[in-house]
Amino acid sequence: MEFPKSSPIIEYTHTLRSRYSETDRMGYVYYGRYLEYFEVARTEMIRALGFSYRELEESGIMLPVVHSEVDYKIPVLYDDEMFIKVMVFEEPTVRLQTFYEVTTASSDYVHVYGEVSLCFVDEETRKPRRAPASFLEAIQQKLQT
Repeated sequence: MEFPKSSPIIEYTHTLRSRYSETDRMGYVYYGRYLEYFEVARTEMIRALGFSYRELEESGIMLPVVHSEVDYKIPVLYDDEMFIKVMVFEEPTVRLQTFYEVTTASSDYVHVYGEVSLCFVDEETRKPRRAPASFLEAIQQKLQT
């Protein structure tokens, strides 16, 4: 997996502690949980922009995942405090492409890298559409601060 070479236009870090129920018998966070962690961090990033998934859905827009990729480097253990950084490198059009780094307070290394692409979809027609103007305005406001 390769991250873009440019600086992100949006960067947001969400803190989350790994829970016992999320670990496997070795005490490692189960690999499938990272996509859930990415979703939580992405939802909070959008909220930090002054927007919410709920607003998108209420306006008839869905945002399904169309691609995901996870690169596991070092296990996260039970009760580790994780810092899930979400980065957006390009203003979304029809697609919102997000990149992730998961680090912990106990290590100087990145534990997990990720990439998730989502597509703005009209709820009625189920066809791709452009990102709503209000969503793009929220991004522009964030970029100006």
